[in-house]
Amino acid sequence: MTQTWVIEEFLETKNNRLHIDGVNADDLARERGTPLFVFSENRIRHNIERLRKSASVIDCPLKLCYAAKAMSTMGILRAIKDAECDIEVNSGGELWKALKAGFTGDQIIFNGTSKEIWEIELAIENSIYAIQVDSIYELFLIEETAKRLNKRANVSMRLVPEIKTGTHSGLQTALLTSKFGMMPEEAFEAFRAHKDSPHLDLCGIHLHIGSQTPEAHAYADAFQMLFESMFRIYNETQTKLKHINLGGGFPVNYLRDALHESEFPDEQREMFAADFEPANAVDDAWKLVKSIATDVDAGHLLKDLTLLLEPGRSIIADAGVCLTTVRNAKTRPFANSEIRNPESEIAADSWLLVDAGFNNLLSMATYHWYYHLISARRAGEPHDTPYKLAGPLCDGGDVYFDHEGHDRLPEHRLLPGNVQPGEVLALLNAGAYTVAQESQSNGRFLPAVVLIHENGKVELIRRRETFDDLISVDVL
Repeated sequence: MTQTWVIEEFLETKNNRLHIDGVNADDLARERGTPLFVFSENRIRHNIERLRKSASVIDCPLKLCYAAKAMSTMGILRAIKDAECDIEVNSGGELWKALKAGFTGDQIIFNGTSKEIWEIELAIENSIYAIQVDSIYELFLIEETAKRLNKRANVSMRLVPEIKTGTHSGLQTALLTSKFGMMPEEAFEAFRAHKDSPHLDLCGIHLHIGSQTPEAHAYADAFQMLFESMFRIYNETQTKLKHINLGGGFPVNYLRDALHESEFPDEQREMFAADFEPANAVDDAWKLVKSIATDVDAGHLLKDLTLLLEPGRSIIADAGVCLTTVRNAKTRPFANSEIRNPESEIAADSWLLVDAGFNNLLSMATYHWYYHLISARRAGEPHDTPYKLAGPLCDGGDVYFDHEGHDRLPEHRLLPGNVQPGEVLALLNAGAYTVAQESQSNGRFLPAVVLIHENGKVELIRRRETFDDLISVDVL
């Protein structure tokens, strides 16, 4: 029987072992050590092409910008560039890395709520495609900096439209209660006040409705709001915008590969199982806006317009696998054994302690995120034995199950029977917001990262840290 997590020619079972792009994951773990992050260049390209299909459903150019915050190791940035995808950065550091990886200014857009002067300078000096302006105060800083540099800055106003979606509360970015963007009225006033500025090119408007958005219709709501804003800006200032940025947030189906989805808490299932084609959402959004534009005789505003998308998770999440080794195993009685039926329940919980924790997968702690778990060594066997899985950190929250009793995650993780120390496990869909957010908590080394290229060659794109790396920036 084919396992439901299998993705043909990417994640497969051969000789009972997990293979990633044809490479034996158990061998990789033995050769490179664990924790180990494994990324697939083929899968990255597949995901970019899936998103690029949106170009076929709109009547204007599409600019696809990978959100570097999801994962910005240099080897990954080079793979993104080689796939002919542009990039969105969220700091001066990410901007510097993008330039170092070979992206040119016209391939880069720059988000962020707290930009420093040196970051703004770096963006202007490299003539990036757009600085996404988060506030009126930031617009003032950009204008003053561009004037001092005797240059003109390309800017796009980030609006906060009050569009609520069914994603995690921490991933909502289009609400008045979020920290992002400016009120539409502020943006309209800015266009009126700065439309003739010699140091600002007010070329676009932008919003982002959040990450892992489960509702496809939210993109139509967002695009309608952006078009109505563009229409008002044109009527009041005669400024015809060059681009509209619809953001990213397209979901990844983290439960597509779940063997027992029915055991997953109801309230979380919709978000983690969200799955729709980005091109279909963009198609519906474009048709709605085109109809509105026709009704108000403003079709000319859509001509020569460029539509920007800035996906991160949907490009990199399922392209990454985290391999981890069981280092310890133990059993203990159920915490609530007195209310369980001993004839229908196992007598004790089996605990597995692995070498990857929330220092490697921070969203486990911040968002109680779910990463599907399989045995890399026994991938073809039934995964029907419940375990309590935990990481190595000295923190009670460093676990892979629902330890708070809030029904955010399953109470157990399912693996083959009789898992013992030394067995290698794989956490799927682990490419986004993992490596990018890792820490040396508890003095743990940042793990190695490898990239499997299209030709099957495995390249080390980040080495495992050593003792010296733990104190490399300390003043001794």
